[in-house]
Amino acid sequence: MDKILDIDNVDLKIISLLNKDAKTPYTEIAKKVFVSSGTVHVRMRKLEDLGVVKSATLNIDYSKLGYDISAFLGIYLEKSSLYDTVIEKLKDISEVINAYYTTGNYSIFAKIICKDTNHLRDVLNKIQLVEGIDRTETLIVLEESINRPIHLITDKK
Repeated sequence: MDKILDIDNVDLKIISLLNKDAKTPYTEIAKKVFVSSGTVHVRMRKLEDLGVVKSATLNIDYSKLGYDISAFLGIYLEKSSLYDTVIEKLKDISEVINAYYTTGNYSIFAKIICKDTNHLRDVLNKIQLVEGIDRTETLIVLEESINRPIHLITDKK
């Protein structure tokens, strides 16, 4: 049986609260979920062991750190069998912050963050030199309108 079946509404409530603010203390979560803080700690350990919770991350406004350009990159591979090799090379390019193996026009769809257009050009040149990449298409982000986690539980009113 799939381990996902071991997850109940308490687990989902804990995840939902931490999705809103990952810095929320377990004691505060415990009060909202009506369990002890020790229970929250044990539940989080279980969710980590199951691989449901992979890590806690910061939500950073990169533009305030001088990275003013976000772009999506559609990557065409010479052959789909080169996917693993290309991904390993893309991992070495720090400006590539996400990469997905996709269906459709692109073999890989990636997100990159750059300081300015000159930096973007340099990163694109680096990516296009990766062996196995046939060509790329770049879509520059003008504005991020939605960035949120999925709602795992329904609020009963």
